[in-house]
Amino acid sequence: MEVLIEESWKKALQEEFDKPYFAGLVNYLHREKAEGKTIFPPGRMIFKAFELTPLDRVKVVILGQDPYHGPGQAMGLSFSVPESVPAPPSLKNIFKEIETDLGVTMSGKPDLEKWARQGVMLLNSILTVRSGEPA
Repeated sequence: MEVLIEESWKKALQEEFDKPYFAGLVNYLHREKAEGKTIFPPGRMIFKAFELTPLDRVKVVILGQDPYHGPGQAMGLSFSVPESVPAPPSLKNIFKEIETDLGVTMSGKPDLEKWARQGVMLLNSILTVRSGEPA
């Protein structure tokens, strides 16, 4: 599995990737998968926020708690779900607050990749969860 991380983040985080704790985390996730546990988001999406928003283009950071824990929801960006999934209550609240505070009408589309590409770092404080087990 290839993990996609934009080059500026690779450079900034390389020292962390080389530390023993990081190797331990990777091994832990591999063991979980080998034991038949389902982890969200899928492996290739775990670092999606670091793939779509280069370090030098970050304008805003929106920090979420943890990825959504249901099938087909988590996509590696906090509060974002694929277009085929209804917007979760937390995202609806974000849209409502933007509309109320800024007078900007939101599209209601739950996939926030466009935001990430515009410099909104959509990062969860925890990058993975077991299926059905939030936090």
